[in-house]
Amino acid sequence: MELELEPLRLPSDNERPFVISGPCSAETEEQVMTTARQLAMKGCHNFRAGVWKPRTKPGGFEGNGEKALPWMKAVKEETGMLVATEVATPEHVELCLKYGIDILWIGARTSANPFAMQALADALQGVDVPVFVKNPVNPDLELWIGALERINQAGIKRLGAIHRGFSSYDKKIYRNMPMWQIPIELRRRIPDLPIICDPSHIGGRRELIAPLCQQAMDLGFDGLIVESHCDPDKAWSDAKQQVTPDVIDFILSLLIIRDENTTTEGITQLRKQIDELDNDLMELLSKRMRVCREIGHYKKEHNMTVLQPTRYNEILNKRGAQGTLCGMDSDFVKVVFEAVHQESVRQQMEIINK
Repeated sequence: MELELEPLRLPSDNERPFVISGPCSAETEEQVMTTARQLAMKGCHNFRAGVWKPRTKPGGFEGNGEKALPWMKAVKEETGMLVATEVATPEHVELCLKYGIDILWIGARTSANPFAMQALADALQGVDVPVFVKNPVNPDLELWIGALERINQAGIKRLGAIHRGFSSYDKKIYRNMPMWQIPIELRRRIPDLPIICDPSHIGGRRELIAPLCQQAMDLGFDGLIVESHCDPDKAWSDAKQQVTPDVIDFILSLLIIRDENTTTEGITQLRKQIDELDNDLMELLSKRMRVCREIGHYKKEHNMTVLQPTRYNEILNKRGAQGTLCGMDSDFVKVVFEAVHQESVRQQMEIINK
């Protein structure tokens, strides 16, 4: 289905992307107000703080709940900034509306649960407030779109998505793997949906925030949601991924915002070359599949299994090393040849089972 969307029209500086910033958690009134005042002095228009904090394990700081909402209201009254927080239950929605919270977002754990999303959608019926939906914990685009659709069907038309990366069992450089291809596909599927990037949760470390912000801008994201704390090292949650308002201001001042609509004759010619090379790739893939089908007939005649693990590993290792020598990431090459092999197996299975 197509989403019925209206422009968010949230305040931002003309020379900077749309930014929401503030601490991971609203810890104390003093911490909230100090951070908010510092951000306001740097020109921030949209303040965020977690009031309810879902933690992976019990025992950590899980937020102050309703107690913190008057602090958010005070930020709005004193600084003029819009205020935003995460909601996970209908009760959260009710309390945020009671205290005049301007922007709501729905976290990754909640967006992964259709029951929870529907409960939030029901609570938002008849409400006109901007809502952002973070990607689910796992890389499931359909689940993300389904979560957005539920909120949109409730009548929320000022809707946006937050890309915060995806959980991975393996320890990587990032806290959450960016997997940029998923928000890129979301943009292709729903072109008018604003998508903002959460470099704090993708990176998990403050030194990764600046390059992730720039990468998001290079990919045409509409804005950023970045965690900022007046004293990050003493933060009660996610201390390693928060930066001071001064650092946020410095990061934003260095961002290069590119014009996605500018076209020149030079890039048109380069795109023609890409189209020609893509045609060549399709022809080569067609020839490869033809050989794979011949192998399928051979395996059928000689009663061989379709999957030959030794040969498959040989292909992946050889092509991965070859890709590195050609200036490509070995993981990228592996993904390509895994997809090619999957299609080869499918075609051979058709032959064997005829």
